[in-house]
Amino acid sequence: MKTTSAQKIKIGLFTFVGLVVLALGIFFIGSQKSLFNSTFNVYGTFKNVSGLQVGNNVRFAGINVGVVQSINIVTDSSVRVDLTLNNKVKKFIKTDSKISIGSDGLMGDKLVVIAPGGVTSQEEVKPGGKLGSINPVDVDKIITKLTRVADNAETLTTDLSQIVGKINSGKGSIGRMLNNEEMAKNIESTVKQAQTTMKTVHRTTNTLNEDLTAAQHNFLLRGFFNKKKKAAKAKQDSIKKVQEEAQKEKEKAAEKAAKQKADSKGDNGN
Repeated sequence: MKTTSAQKIKIGLFTFVGLVVLALGIFFIGSQKSLFNSTFNVYGTFKNVSGLQVGNNVRFAGINVGVVQSINIVTDSSVRVDLTLNNKVKKFIKTDSKISIGSDGLMGDKLVVIAPGGVTSQEEVKPGGKLGSINPVDVDKIITKLTRVADNAETLTTDLSQIVGKINSGKGSIGRMLNNEEMAKNIESTVKQAQTTMKTVHRTTNTLNEDLTAAQHNFLLRGFFNKKKKAAKAKQDSIKKVQEEAQKEKEKAAEKAAKQKADSKGDNGN
């Protein structure tokens, strides 16, 4: 069966479109991975790369500026991550810049984030230079802790539920007190008795004060209370007198010291 001209044209067009799509794909992927730009390399070391893979993006100020070139295990506690960056951002990457591992959204791919430097150094990073790194949070440890907290919360909820159930059923001291009407009445009666006792105490105190006032005005006891008042007044007068004499002695001593000081100055002048 011979191929017609129309079929040849269709095959040619299909091949041409395929080549165009392939070229556009290569150009798009190349631009994303900085294959057609002038680039330079830097690296950093991490204890854990948290699922980072070769080819993942590198971002600076929220913009894709390179890709992860390679990931190699150096020691049992160190992993080296090499980055290929667009040469246009070289002047913004300082030697004190930090790299960290983040995520593209909540559940997106891992990527490397470069934090701006310039705090302690204004020197541009050199090709092949090392940048400081910030180790990522260990998500597995956080999940383990959250799981333990959830288990403890479940145990606590169960215990509280059992306690509330016992109280509602009248078990234990609190349960009997809350569910036993007779005990509640006894407590209420005790409180009322305590209030009555306090009122009686207040009335007795007022009566004693009144009796004491009346006794002070009684002619038989008036002399006794007067003697008490005179004794208290005499004591206060004695204390006051002693204080006054001490003050006078202090003033005399000050005058004597001042006079001696003046005489001493006069002798030195002569």
